Amino acid sequence: MSIIIDRRLNGKKKSTVNRQRFLRRYRSLVKEAVQDAVDQRSITDVESGSDISIPKKDLNEPFFHHGQGGHHGHVHPGNKEFNSGDRIQRPPGGGGQGSGDGKASDSGEGADDFAFQINRDEFLEYLFDDLELPNLVRKELKDSTDYKLKRAGFTTAGSPDRLNVVRSLRAAHARRIALSGKDRKVIRTLKRELREMEVSPDEIDQHRARTIREEISVLNKKLKRLPFIDDFDLRFNNMTKVPQPSSKAVMFCVMDVSGSMTREIKDMAKRFFLLLYLFLERNYEAVDVVFIRHHSEARECDENDFFYARETGGTVVSSALRLADEIITDRYSPNEWNIYIAQASDGDNWEADSSKCHDIILQKLLPVCQYYSYVEITDRHHQNLWYEYKTIEQAHPGHFAMQQIRSYADIYPTFRRLFEKKEGSHVGS
Repeated sequence: MSIIIDRRLNGKKKSTVNRQRFLRRYRSLVKEAVQDAVDQRSITDVESGSDISIPKKDLNEPFFHHGQGGHHGHVHPGNKEFNSGDRIQRPPGGGGQGSGDGKASDSGEGADDFAFQINRDEFLEYLFDDLELPNLVRKELKDSTDYKLKRAGFTTAGSPDRLNVVRSLRAAHARRIALSGKDRKVIRTLKRELREMEVSPDEIDQHRARTIREEISVLNKKLKRLPFIDDFDLRFNNMTKVPQPSSKAVMFCVMDVSGSMTREIKDMAKRFFLLLYLFLERNYEAVDVVFIRHHSEARECDENDFFYARETGGTVVSSALRLADEIITDRYSPNEWNIYIAQASDGDNWEADSSKCHDIILQKLLPVCQYYSYVEITDRHHQNLWYEYKTIEQAHPGHFAMQQIRSYADIYPTFRRLFEKKEGSHVGS
């Protein structure tokens, strides 16, 4: 049995395999630390690596020791300061194990939490663990870039790793039979004649018998010169590329930038959409992202304008939903694309427009969407848009979801609730 030892070294001359084992063992603790770190970051460095701290008390390794009971002998050294039965006072605060509790002290030492650094890929892995786009399904084969190798018979040419041994030996056996059939028939005839001569030894012709034996010997040598296997006999498994249904998806990011959206609310909305953008970029290859900003009017923009443009105005949410419907009709056929929409707003909308949003989502967007998520960012009471959307969620719980964000600490938990893996929501055919 072969034993392979991974001795790769990372940049700081530490064993990579040991680091990976450590991260697997304390995955839950590292995951919690990553979730705490994301709330403390600015919008520009959410995706970078991080210094992670986990409680040192959780790193204790199991060990074997004697259980309670039984008789044990102990020998303790004597001293001049204490006698048997003396009571020892508790040490003053500050000299413990680095927990930070108690008063300051000029002496004593302890141990803080265990701190280490994880890189960008590791940070994003823990950040988006157990998340997925809901209801993602396979679409048609048109313009598919995914292929699967499938067995398609046998061929006489190919790479050695695809050699079919059984088929090759069968072809070699058939070749030997075909090339030696005439000689074998002659050998059988000569052997039959020789046996008939040996049955009647009185009438045997010694010269003829010797000639027959020589002919049989010559033919057997000829048969032995036939190669056991030849290049002509080799057969290889033929593999062909079969196009697979594509799981292409498009995500519409719809953000309210009206005057009612304060700077703090806009910053929380941007954080939410940045998490969504990083999640899509890391976990999916064939995903388009469409950015839509709206106030009284809606417009499609690029990534930079979506996060950093400063225009504002009144609030007409239906303008963004109509624009999304137009883009879907023009560029993203529901027969080829999985369509997702994520909307963030403070919920404040022109009163007469909320019912229009309700109708557009039910009649136009939801029938072609795999999943529609709405986030209301406010610490006040729910606005009129929330109550209109609530009726949609109750009627379509699997395809429409809504959450509220009150503070920065709610952004990541809300994001996870909207896109957490659900049983039965894997990619299907």
